[in-house]
Formats: sequence, structure tokens, C-alpha cells
Amino acid sequence: MNSLICPISSQRISKAVVRFTGFMMASMIALYALTGFNHFLIIIAVDYFIRAFTPLQYSLFSWVACQLTNTLHVPDKQIDKAPKLFAARVGFLFALTAAVLFYLAPAASFAVALTLMGFALLESVLDICVGCLVYTYVVFPLFGK
Repeated sequence: MNSLICPISSQRISKAVVRFTGFMMASMIALYALTGFNHFLIIIAVDYFIRAFTPLQYSLFSWVACQLTNTLHVPDKQIDKAPKLFAARVGFLFALTAAVLFYLAPAASFAVALTLMGFALLESVLDICVGCLVYTYVVFPLFGK
């Protein structure tokens, strides 16, 4: 199997915070799936937008995740932030698409949201970054080198 190719940067982020944040995103999407209340999608999209496109250190959910890791004394392992930034941008696109589709095609909105939930669960539970897979097999072959 080939090695994954991920974007790199000098910025670092806590792996535990990333995984807790992913679990909270999956939980919010589950709430949307259970209730059909589209405001959950809007909240998710805003959170992804803050993480993906602003210089703020934390979004609401990543701040809560940081507080949880500190309170629970979870060991802090720093990882490269660039792959997580790319994944947040992909997550934002999925969340925004699901929010827009809610009004146009609710079943499609549900499918897109559940796909994003699957990605968030892969990150939080199994430490599999789908953003790295997308970057390796889609972005890099098309735009790399």
C-alpha cells in the first residue's frame, strides 16, 4: 500500500482535541438525523467554517474539546495541523451542502450528513483521517507535483 500524502505546515494541534472535536461533530449530526432539525447542520457548518477559514485558535466545539482534554488529563500529543485544516475545509463543504440540500432534497441532505458523520467517527474512534485519503488519491494526483 502506498503511503498517504498529506499537506504539511509548521503549525501543531493536539491530537486528543481533534478526536474529541470529531466525536462532537458526529454527535451533532446524529442529533440532526434523529430530529430532522436543520439548525444542527447550520451550527456544524459554522463550526467547520471557523476552523477552516479563520485565524481563530478554536471554534466552539474545539474549545470544548480542549477543555475536556484538560479536565480529563488526556495526554497531549501534538500533530501537524495542515491535514486537519484540509479536513475541516472538506467538512465545511459537506456540512454546507447538507444544510442547503435540507431545503431542496431532504433525503440527499440526510445522506450527505451521514457521510460526514462517518468521516468524523473514523477520525474520532479509529484515528483515520479521510481528508488525508482524499488529498492522497484525489487532490495530489490532480494538482500535485
